[in-house]
Amino acid sequence: MLDSSTNVGQSIFELMKRFLSLFVANLDIESGNTRVGIITFATSVGTRIRLDKYSSHAALQSKISSLYYHGGHSNTAGALRYVRTEMLTPQLGGDRSDVPNVIVLTYGTSDDPAAMQVSTACSEV
Repeated sequence: MLDSSTNVGQSIFELMKRFLSLFVANLDIESGNTRVGIITFATSVGTRIRLDKYSSHAALQSKISSLYYHGGHSNTAGALRYVRTEMLTPQLGGDRSDVPNVIVLTYGTSDDPAAMQVSTACSEV
């Protein structure tokens, strides 16, 4: 989940993309053991990278660098709902039911603490 709201701003959004690119470089992506999916959220929420889309560091990092800043309200609750109902499904997001999910949240807190619960099958880091 990558916050692209006005609360973050464009310069911090670019910094988060650089951090994310460095972070994924250390993951075991090319073996297929680790998958990375990315949504961006602000007033609207959308999938930018499906969990089953990229199997190389270079392709994933290229896509991360092309992500764009949206601006708008920080819709953390909507983003978490989207992850649960869209991203973490095999049909829509490429999820694998036999593999635990890890969600990395960025900056800030939700205005709706109850919305922070995605699923009991997920871990928050």
